[in-house]
Amino acid sequence: MIKIKIRTSFLHLSFGAAVIFMSALSCFAQGEPPTPTPTPTPTPYSTQTLAELMQLHQAALKSDYAYRQVAHLSNNIGPRLTGSAQAQKAVDYVSAELKALGLEVQLEKVMVNHWVRGEETAALVEYPGMAEKTTQKIVLTALGGSVATPAEGVTAEVIVVRNFDELEALGRDKVAGKIVLFDYHFDKQMAAQSRAGEAYSQAVKYRAEAPSAAGKLGAIAALIRSVGGAEYRLPHTGQTDYKKDLPKIPAGAVTAEDADLISALAPQGPVRMHLVLTPQQLPDVVSYNVIGDIKGSEHPEQIVIVSGHLDSWDLGTGAIDDGAGVAVSMEAASLIQQLHLKPKRTVRVIAWMNEENGLAGGKTYAKDHEKEIANHFAAMETDGGAGHPLGINYATKPEARSFFEPVAKILTDSGAGILNLAEHPGADISPLTKLGVPGFSPIQDNRTYFNYHHTAADTLDKIVPRELAENAAVVAVTAYALANLEKPLPR
Repeated sequence: MIKIKIRTSFLHLSFGAAVIFMSALSCFAQGEPPTPTPTPTPTPYSTQTLAELMQLHQAALKSDYAYRQVAHLSNNIGPRLTGSAQAQKAVDYVSAELKALGLEVQLEKVMVNHWVRGEETAALVEYPGMAEKTTQKIVLTALGGSVATPAEGVTAEVIVVRNFDELEALGRDKVAGKIVLFDYHFDKQMAAQSRAGEAYSQAVKYRAEAPSAAGKLGAIAALIRSVGGAEYRLPHTGQTDYKKDLPKIPAGAVTAEDADLISALAPQGPVRMHLVLTPQQLPDVVSYNVIGDIKGSEHPEQIVIVSGHLDSWDLGTGAIDDGAGVAVSMEAASLIQQLHLKPKRTVRVIAWMNEENGLAGGKTYAKDHEKEIANHFAAMETDGGAGHPLGINYATKPEARSFFEPVAKILTDSGAGILNLAEHPGADISPLTKLGVPGFSPIQDNRTYFNYHHTAADTLDKIVPRELAENAAVVAVTAYALANLEKPLPR
């Protein structure tokens, strides 16, 4: 019976398989165990995919599509604060552009914050050494979400503290009825060492927490030194975060130069300021995340997100924050379509709404797609400006690094071959990464990014077209690599 079975099976083997089979039989006859045939380790990408990634890289570096998109968003449409007519115009524009590329486009409803900036003026009306019948203008801007002063403004003494500990040490008796200035310095040296994100994280907590900390002790307004490297007397806005059950007091950011001025005058004697801030908090309104899909050829249910946020602050025109991120995401789709490539998984372009003052777009998407989280293969966001890209941040398990080494090798040609294990690849995708979706973002040269971020200087001229194209190359190559990865990412 054994001989019959062997002969019958042997007839169905290929020549190569028969040789291996006979070798095993020979070992068995001699009492030796057969040598196991090694199982080949699956490669992350097929030869075809690697060739297509190189195509994408070269095409991105030659294309001006992303620059034309960010130019339209920043110059033609302008600042896009949520709830504004310009934000809606941007939704309509990006939706139409993605449809023109041949993507399946849908608008997903998001309820967004509608805060409107009003008058914002300040002047020192009393300070040591002042000339009679004069005042000293202070350049400032309201923080996002700030409540208003009375229409006629408030006048009060300004006290200066460097940090929260100094505020607490003063106590309510010395703070009540005053305007508090938090003179915490953005670390420009740290930023110059390519650690601008860390410097920003250290300083931005004063923008978020200072108004409530001062209000708790009876202050009538809170001001902060502008967060960022911007000098040239540029104030830097951004969202504040009033704590529940604590008084809400008007909040603003003064320029670095004016913070220095007040800090120099205060030890010499009383400094009094007249402050007018008249923003309005209007009811929430309907807006949209713009979503465009290139359906996957093999796994259309699996989704690779490539994204940026469409809203911006209202002082500048939102070129680097984050028109650039939306534009390079659109470019990724444009290149895939232009080169007639077929991603195995669905590539989903998302232009998020409301990153700046609420994160409603990211939160709503995660909630609405809760049942599909397992099929979200990866999420990528570009929200660090348009500086020269250095590589890829990946927020997944460390062993995933080997998956991206072939991608980094391709990107090395444009100076973007670094791979960095990161914790927070993007704000809008954070609701997804918290649920286990692997997250990605370009590593970008951010040494000067915070000179312009959230200021009136966030305009198109800050974008170098070649560097934007390099960012588009990183985004397109990484997104397509993820869409065509031969094995699942560790989660």
